Amino acid sequence: MNTKPDNKMNQTKAESTPEINLAALLGALIDRKYFIIAVTALFLIAGVIHATFSAPVYQANAMIQVEDGGASVPGFDDMAGMFESTSAAVTEVELLRSRSVIGEAVDSLQLDLSVEPKLFPFIGAHFFRKFSPIKENELAEPRFGAESYAWGGESIDIFRFDVPRRAIGTAFTLVTGVNNEFSLLNSEKEEILQGKVGEELTNNLFSLTVRELNARPGTEFLLLRKDKLNTIIDLQSSILAIEKVRDSGIVDLSLQSSQPSYAEKVLNKVAAIYVRRNVERNSAEAQKSLEFLEIQLPEIKKQLEYAEQRFNDYQIKRQSINISLETQGVLEQVVVLETKLQSLELKRLELGRKFKKDHPTYQGVIEQIEAVSKQKERLVNEVANLPETQQELLRLKRDVEVSNQIYTLLLSKTQELDIVRAGTVGNVRIVDDAVVNVHKPIKPKKALIVVIATMLGGMLAVAIVLVQKTMHKGVEDPAEIEALGLPVYASVPHSDYQDKLSGFAERARKNKTNKPKSILALDNPADLAIEALRSLRTSLHFAMMEAKNNIIAISGPSPSVGKSFISVNLASVLAQSGKKVLIIDADMRKGYLQTQFGLKWDDGLSDYLSGRLNLEQVTKPTKVEGLSVITRGQIPPNPSELLMHSNFNKLVEEVTAAYDIIIIDTPPILAVTDPAIVSAHSGTTLLVTRFGQNHVREIELTRNRFEQNGIDVKGVVFNGVVKKASNAYGYYGYYNYEYKSDK
Repeated sequence: MNTKPDNKMNQTKAESTPEINLAALLGALIDRKYFIIAVTALFLIAGVIHATFSAPVYQANAMIQVEDGGASVPGFDDMAGMFESTSAAVTEVELLRSRSVIGEAVDSLQLDLSVEPKLFPFIGAHFFRKFSPIKENELAEPRFGAESYAWGGESIDIFRFDVPRRAIGTAFTLVTGVNNEFSLLNSEKEEILQGKVGEELTNNLFSLTVRELNARPGTEFLLLRKDKLNTIIDLQSSILAIEKVRDSGIVDLSLQSSQPSYAEKVLNKVAAIYVRRNVERNSAEAQKSLEFLEIQLPEIKKQLEYAEQRFNDYQIKRQSINISLETQGVLEQVVVLETKLQSLELKRLELGRKFKKDHPTYQGVIEQIEAVSKQKERLVNEVANLPETQQELLRLKRDVEVSNQIYTLLLSKTQELDIVRAGTVGNVRIVDDAVVNVHKPIKPKKALIVVIATMLGGMLAVAIVLVQKTMHKGVEDPAEIEALGLPVYASVPHSDYQDKLSGFAERARKNKTNKPKSILALDNPADLAIEALRSLRTSLHFAMMEAKNNIIAISGPSPSVGKSFISVNLASVLAQSGKKVLIIDADMRKGYLQTQFGLKWDDGLSDYLSGRLNLEQVTKPTKVEGLSVITRGQIPPNPSELLMHSNFNKLVEEVTAAYDIIIIDTPPILAVTDPAIVSAHSGTTLLVTRFGQNHVREIELTRNRFEQNGIDVKGVVFNGVVKKASNAYGYYGYYNYEYKSDK
């Protein structure tokens, strides 16, 4: 039961769905080919200019090797590939781009200080780069009289520029003077500092020292102290560090800049700081141990000197030079144990700086100290039976020997650590220093820029044309009008000859001459537009057979559709066929039919309707035999009311009896109601629509407006048809061929 309605609904949806006419779109592109070419050429020129004047960007490259210093676990080397591991280079890359390394480079090179010569807008940078000095300190001559700008060769070396924190990020202007003098100005052009090159200038807030300056007097430089943190962050993002091959340990560094020396200098400084810090990191252990031993050595030396002094003093006092052989043997053993004990004590102190007291390594040293101490006590107890003199001499001699052994051991250890620290090279090294190829900048790619700009221009132009084609709803096919139920009586091609005639008339108007517009039907009767009007004349002959009178009312949806052109030339064609024709300008607001015939607007239709003049007085002959015209007359305040007056009925009765055909040119129906009033008295009503201007909906609304007033529109004259490739019907449904006689 629901099959038919569904099918009907689907059919309705299919009919209402707009189809994409690829042939029409292609034709639209062909029609606008000159516009597309112009836009593309404009973008091409812009691309060439951009590529020519863009500052070249250079790239500095350096290479660093990172060696894996970690030791593997014995027996597990073959299993290392079973687990994911992080390349040592990845860690080193992050350390290289760390804020501490980059920050040191920023401080060392003063990268947070921007100093640039003031260049002429747009083209100044190009001339500055292209200048090649022949002599030392040579400067380019200023162009266009702009001496405050730098044109080539200007340079400045600033040793120091300190500003208060509130002035960070604010640009200052340094203006050069004569004899190496200069002035520093703020953004308000107020002088802050003034002095000479080499002088240290300060005013308690700002400090400036210029080391070198090469510029003509009046040249300006822009100084800017940037925020250090932002400078570091920007440099971190600018330096690119990539491991060339995974797990290779080879890191490629690169930095891009418009100044080759800047890129090379910065990259070399960052690499040098990074390598130095890597060495310092690897030698830190030896450095710390060395610092500890350097603190202990003076104390041990004092103990040795004190022990030797006590031993010598006791020998002198007791007049004893040597100790017995038995005591000597015990002494040697005690010295060995005491030396070992002192060495373990030093080791304990050193481990105490690294580990907590409950750490196994620290506890192991404590146990060794206790064991050695017990051995020492046993030996000391063995000499308890010796004479008191020998015991004291043994103790003193022991102190001397132990202190001497400890001092010698520490001195040897210090020299050993010093050698280790000095010989540490780290696990990274610079393979290639930074270098810049100044002959081949990486940017801009001039050919690529031109190609991309050209492509963008072409695509933009095509997009504009297609959007305009999509947005433009003006009728370009008579079939669209006929689909509304309105027959198209004629398609009048656009006349280039008429454009010339209109141009002549426009120039005559500007020159304030009364030369009339030439009528196309008289000046060029073989024009295709006139041939189309002759076809319209034939169609009207049959269409008017059943009309109530011989009056033709011509109107249109909107202004500038060519109603007057159709009216005048159709009247001329009808008059040339032997008819007695009258053309009336019923547009009493803006009518200009009088200009077509070289007449004045006065004594016209409004004067007749107001009862001031009669028909004979307002009817004017023209240079076309059999054609008369009634101009609009004076502009009345109430044109519609005049047309509704009984005088207009009287006019219709008089002219229908006196003329074969009457053509009334009316204003646009969608603007005023006058055409409906006039058409109510006419036997035939024609609409004039213009190619590409009037929308289908607009034409339909026009017809409805007439029908609401009980007027049947006979047909449409499709005016101003232009031959375009976007039309799928060749010459828009109506073929018009030029067919002239041979001469």
